[in-house]
Amino acid sequence: MRSRKLLALALTPLFSLPIIFSSAQETAAQPSVPLLRAFVNATIYPVSSPRIENATLLLRGDTILAVGPSDEVDIPENAERIDASGKTMIPGLVCTHSHIGSVLGADYSSPIQPDVRALDSIDVRDTSIDKARAGGITTANLMSGSGLLLSGQTIYLKLRKGNTVDDLSIKLPDGSRAYGVKMANGTNSIRENASFPGTRGKSAALVRQKFLEARAYLKRRENADSAEPFERDLALETLADILEGKRTVHHHTHRHDDILTILRLKEEFGFKVVLHHVSEAWKVADEIAAAKVPCSIIFLDSPGGKLEARDFEWRNGAELEKRGVLTAIHTDDPINDSRWFLRNAAVGVRAGMSREKALEALTLAGAKMLDLDESIGSLEVGKKADFVLLSGDPFSIYTRVLETYVEGQLVFDLEDPQDRLFAEGGYGAGHNRQATGCCFYR
Repeated sequence: MRSRKLLALALTPLFSLPIIFSSAQETAAQPSVPLLRAFVNATIYPVSSPRIENATLLLRGDTILAVGPSDEVDIPENAERIDASGKTMIPGLVCTHSHIGSVLGADYSSPIQPDVRALDSIDVRDTSIDKARAGGITTANLMSGSGLLLSGQTIYLKLRKGNTVDDLSIKLPDGSRAYGVKMANGTNSIRENASFPGTRGKSAALVRQKFLEARAYLKRRENADSAEPFERDLALETLADILEGKRTVHHHTHRHDDILTILRLKEEFGFKVVLHHVSEAWKVADEIAAAKVPCSIIFLDSPGGKLEARDFEWRNGAELEKRGVLTAIHTDDPINDSRWFLRNAAVGVRAGMSREKALEALTLAGAKMLDLDESIGSLEVGKKADFVLLSGDPFSIYTRVLETYVEGQLVFDLEDPQDRLFAEGGYGAGHNRQATGCCFYR
């Protein structure tokens, strides 16, 4: 294993938590026992439990076997020990809303296109994915833009190293891919086009009509004669999956009135929804909490952008936390660069979020919104070994991402010159083919 240079930073913790131990028993032996590794003497933030000083994370292959104080974790003699003294370990970061991988979904031929799949447009060799790994992101929900009322199916990816999108796709127990559906309202989907809505009222009416058609489709499918083949409609099947609770709607929205429109549609049709961006969540935080709808928020620190985001407030996260709303943070990359994802949560802390909930918003909360929290989002026994090694405090501007691991595999190492290129920029960082003296290769 390549050597690691410790980047020591003198940082004063902003808070301290009691140390507890998450006890662990080794899982049942697999047919072929994978490599045992122990990262020892780190400061570990499990997220699901308080911070642990001088801690050890023990893993077998892609799975966590134990996490706790180093003097309480029994490390097998055949385990490789990696000294993480002076380093901080956190779960792999989960971005619930990203556009990395050159993802493009629906076009402008119609405002509602549920049958279009982001899966069919992902370039897993795009350098934006390398940059996301450099930021500590291990799982991302990739989706197309918000110029339509419904721009198709998203795709949930593990940012493993791979040659095809299949290598990165997350598979559900039934073998299908994990994904959601991207929807939007507000000004983005309003156009001077006969097939598109011209007002907010018309936008909601078109969505409502389409879901009514999906209800009717479900009934026809249920009552279909088994002797005759049922005529499938791929667009309505996607909406039927939403109505049956199989897929989550990821809904772009900003203004408080647009937020309330989505809550009405959710109440009418009973679908699962995550509200994204919610610039004016602080105006209707009580209504969001009453509806028990999670929010994936974004922090912007530069002027400009959409007029409907004019009343955005940094205190959104704090206001939602006060009311017990499950809150995640996302990059919307390239709106916010994935390499600075930790900084977004630090802005939330500055505006009133607790450090615990801000770190949860980067990890476990996002995993819950993607229905993946049984395997990712926190450092717990039995979960996948997705984690990040940092040089210091997670919310310090001086802290660097040193290494990123997906399912126990190293996918970013700051000491690797090519990985450092993606972390810091420079010639070759913006293109997935790197120039040499005579040719291109990667």
